[in-house]
Amino acid sequence: MKIAHFILIFVGSLSAILTYLLQFKYKQSAVRASALVGVFSALFVLLFPNVLTNYLSQNIPLVCFGASFIGMVSSKLVKSYWIISVSGAIFTILYLNTSSFFAGFGGGLGSAACIALLVTLAIPIVVNKGNITNGFLQLKRLINKQKIKK
Repeated sequence: MKIAHFILIFVGSLSAILTYLLQFKYKQSAVRASALVGVFSALFVLLFPNVLTNYLSQNIPLVCFGASFIGMVSSKLVKSYWIISVSGAIFTILYLNTSSFFAGFGGGLGSAACIALLVTLAIPIVVNKGNITNGFLQLKRLINKQKIKK
């Protein structure tokens, strides 16, 4: 694996965490937090074109914007920065390996971000050999509460 891939994985984790921080610590809406991360990553690439290689200049804004979708998750569902960080790294790995698969499809970054977050949330279920975990029970309670409110 190239050093550029490690840089992209770090940037993906960082942008997911930054979006989550902007949303909950600095009280920005989820859309605004994601947009800020995407705009600032693109501005960095535009203002400092000689700092990065062409490969990184092309991929960092896409990875930052796609991973920022992970940071838009509700704090009722995910409260750990580690989960957000791991999801950002998984998103970047998915992006690096499936970017040609999503060519021509709208929403490819959002789909990959959703898959990455679901994979991260499923890790406790897989580790416990299919047993229902506390996290799964909390998700079930959250869904049931929303059904009752309707």
